[in-house]
Amino acid sequence: MDTVLFIVFAAVAVACAVNLILQKHPISSALSLVGVMGSLAVLYLLLGAEFMAVTQIVVYAGAVMVLFVFVIMLLNTGQETGGGKSWFAQVAGLPLLLAFIALMGLLICGPLMPRLRAVQFGSWHGGTARAIGRAIFTDYLLPFEVTSVLVLIAILGAVVLARKEID
Repeated sequence: MDTVLFIVFAAVAVACAVNLILQKHPISSALSLVGVMGSLAVLYLLLGAEFMAVTQIVVYAGAVMVLFVFVIMLLNTGQETGGGKSWFAQVAGLPLLLAFIALMGLLICGPLMPRLRAVQFGSWHGGTARAIGRAIFTDYLLPFEVTSVLVLIAILGAVVLARKEID
């Protein structure tokens, strides 16, 4: 049953991702992104990472998507107008895509295959809030603090840019 659910929600995630790229209206793209994030949350649940699944829904599908939709509405963007595609993209796009897929398949099935093992759904028990908090504040304290400083710098930069526009 886990394998069937994995295949179904992986297919939904890929379909929503393709729809995200192909949509011409930004709101439809944002809704497709919500579908991708919801499918990823279910995949996290299948792997036993309950905390990551809830975080995926609350933070990304909730807060970040509300912010995206707010910015889209604020900018009042309409439907995307089709621009002229370059001749190189039209001629070489599909062959380069197929070559990339073949190369990735060879890399994954070649040197990586002996080291891969089958996924046991629900066997990993490291996805709890306690385990993640312990890892963040012990093993990954420096990257966590560096990330928080970078976010603080980004917030200050946004305030400075917004202040210049007001003046």
